[in-house]
Amino acid sequence: MLDTLLLSRIQFATNISFHILFPTITIALGWFLVFFKIRYDLTQHPVWLRAYRFWVKIFALTFALGVVSGITMSFQFGTNWPGFMEKVGNIAGPLLGYEVLTAFFMEATFLGIMLFGMKRVSPKVHTLSTIVVAVGTTISAFWILSLNSWMQTPAGFELRDGIVYPTDWFAVIFNPSFPYRFFHMLLASGLTASFLIAGVSSYRLLKKDDKHAPQVTLKVALTVAAILAPLQVFVGDLHGLNTLEHQPQKVAAMEGAWETEKGLPLVLFAIPNEHTRSNDFAIEIPKAASLILTHDLDGEIKGLNEFQGEHPPIKPVFFGFRIMVGIGMLMIIVAYFSRFTLWRNKKLNSWQLKLLVYMSFSGWIATLAGWYVTEIGRQPYLVSGILTVEEAVTLVPSSNVAISLAAYLLTYLVLLVVYIKTLFYTADKAVQVEEYDYSTMPEVTNA
Repeated sequence: MLDTLLLSRIQFATNISFHILFPTITIALGWFLVFFKIRYDLTQHPVWLRAYRFWVKIFALTFALGVVSGITMSFQFGTNWPGFMEKVGNIAGPLLGYEVLTAFFMEATFLGIMLFGMKRVSPKVHTLSTIVVAVGTTISAFWILSLNSWMQTPAGFELRDGIVYPTDWFAVIFNPSFPYRFFHMLLASGLTASFLIAGVSSYRLLKKDDKHAPQVTLKVALTVAAILAPLQVFVGDLHGLNTLEHQPQKVAAMEGAWETEKGLPLVLFAIPNEHTRSNDFAIEIPKAASLILTHDLDGEIKGLNEFQGEHPPIKPVFFGFRIMVGIGMLMIIVAYFSRFTLWRNKKLNSWQLKLLVYMSFSGWIATLAGWYVTEIGRQPYLVSGILTVEEAVTLVPSSNVAISLAAYLLTYLVLLVVYIKTLFYTADKAVQVEEYDYSTMPEVTNA
């Protein structure tokens, strides 16, 4: 029978995996809505209002699921990980409180105006409400990632009788890994929302929806994806250098590096073998890992054998990193090729539209893979160097955790299926809506 520790870890992974799907969309989707609304205010062209009204429904649905799953995340700190709040609650509690006070209330207050106030308030107030909600989602990400980054690279604290107390809130919030993690997540959200919009817009076009709105949103989404994808590569590189400095054992797991080595090869594929502490079936590029990580062909990278008993499990981190990078590269190729085709031919071929539909949730997969690298790569610690996972876990019987885990899994599976079905059902309904008469309207430009 599985023990309480393993079941609690699985339950936390289940909750965080489900929860992160929705903020990953809403953080950036809110800014897409701001763009659509401002474009409508400036041009009065109904295509932008159509785009706004369609995607604000998706935003509302996604936001609701994010809130519900976020509440269950908070419960877990008390039910499964009491040692976490006991030891670092003086840091975690205020940061989570700041998120509620500065972001959640802002979003919840103005979301109602954004969803139902278009005909009840002035256009300026409605647009302002949309902007405030978008700002709120970004501020929420700021506080959550500040806490998560602090757990990775703690700073600005002292230990008194084994309890963590803050000594410098600026150092706590802007800890060494925070800027890289924050912008990496914002860009990940931008790409996730871009490919979701592109995928659903392509789905509508494949359904013979010849209206202007899906054509315009497809163009906007692909343009944003083409801009953000290379930026993500750049920020990801900076994030990797920061991780090498503060969490070298995580980088060693990501690269499958067992021995400390100068001129470390880049392992394109391998099967890490923790028994022999080597890589089976390795395909490598000589010295490339050192070049990427240290910007020096002969740069030295510490191996996992330097961190016996202090490094994370290898395979999840190793393969998760490659899944994240692989999908990221695919996003770059698809975004640029699709955007170039649109620029040249004004429309995409059916196989290109189908590819974008299949990639609607590619951002989810990449985000989850990256999140697993980040969180599993911190093991065996819950808070690096301060609190291990074993020290924080609950003492309740494993059967209790197993029951709640089964309930979570079933609920989340149902909600995820319903969410995806509702999203495409909304797209199907939009196909049936009649087109505006654009004969007297100005041409849609700069889309």
